[in-house]
Amino acid sequence: MVSTPNIKEKYALPEGVDLMRDVAIIGVKNTKYGELWNRSLRQLVVEAGIGAIEDAGVSGKDIDALYVGNMSGGRFIEQEHIGALIADYSGLSKNLHVPATRVEAACASGGLALRQGIMNVASGYGDIVVAAGAEKMTDICSSEASSALAAAADREWEGMAGATFPGLYAMIATLHMHKYGTTSEQLAEVAVKNHRNGAHNPIAQYKNQITVEQVLNSVMVADPLHIFDCSPITDGASALVLVPAEEAHKYTDTPIYIRATAQASDTIALHDRRDITTLDATVVAGKRAYEMAKMGPEDIDLVEVHDCFTIAELCAIEDLGFAEKGKGGIVTAEGETAIGGRIPVNTSGGLKACGHPVGATGIKQAVEIVTQLRGEAGGRQVDGAECGMTHNVGGSGATAAVHILSRDR
Repeated sequence: MVSTPNIKEKYALPEGVDLMRDVAIIGVKNTKYGELWNRSLRQLVVEAGIGAIEDAGVSGKDIDALYVGNMSGGRFIEQEHIGALIADYSGLSKNLHVPATRVEAACASGGLALRQGIMNVASGYGDIVVAAGAEKMTDICSSEASSALAAAADREWEGMAGATFPGLYAMIATLHMHKYGTTSEQLAEVAVKNHRNGAHNPIAQYKNQITVEQVLNSVMVADPLHIFDCSPITDGASALVLVPAEEAHKYTDTPIYIRATAQASDTIALHDRRDITTLDATVVAGKRAYEMAKMGPEDIDLVEVHDCFTIAELCAIEDLGFAEKGKGGIVTAEGETAIGGRIPVNTSGGLKACGHPVGATGIKQAVEIVTQLRGEAGGRQVDGAECGMTHNVGGSGATAAVHILSRDR
């Protein structure tokens, strides 16, 4: 009988490398988020990547792999082969030949790029890995952008029937209101809070503060969602650098450790869901993350959730265990999710105010948590933050990625 080589023998991993190592983040960078007319996708990713590498104190020749989250380069800028493009313009292809991989999971592309980078380092295949995300969404008109985004839903059964993402989330909001008594005012409180947080974030697309009345009086997009209930179309890029946890202090005095990475899937179309007011992929990914970190919601000091629409934030904080099901609106209106509250949510301003360049969002969320845990968040700093969570969703909930980060290993 021929024996099967173990994975170290088969792939000739370095002697003594563990196949499941703890992982840390040692460098982070966001570009400005917004309508960046004079910047290209490649320029944005290079800016974020160089910034993260400089923050980490490493150089391009040290990088073992690159993962780039990007949802729809082909639709937004008519460019595919994004991994190679970014490696080329980052100076990582010629001579260095760094393997670069595009990761796509609709709006969860960034979160899964982070997950792929973590697994690369944890497995022992790489020692210094960059996880990035980027999208350039404003080079086409809004109707074309809406069509591109609709590809993250079920094109045959939803898109072809005229359903857009505002329409799909409006259905979620309508049923949530019917089942639990959630109000438009409570939805508006989400937007008000996130704009208040975004006003203190230098990269945010929107730094203007708004009122509940302004939200309720803004244009109706898909009843009951007003335009101020919706995240914007955004350009931007984010990047971070991952290393084995035992090596992190060689590069920085403030490494942030990955305590958990989790992913789950659900049906792509709403009509096949068990309950459209609960994103089961979020529930399952959250449970897996808590189990991996040996933590519960009570151990999390702040969380960045996927608030593509205000109702999405309410569902997220319920599905992740920060609020009882149906009580997300009450918890928000009472200030429990504000900075200084029981569980600060979306200190960056969230997708709503910071912006939502779809491929970058999952990385930006992690950058925000790292910035908070380092104590470098300025006017939006959560005092004493030790542990944070990110929650990144693809489509209307068909994909969910959850990560837990901590100051302590």
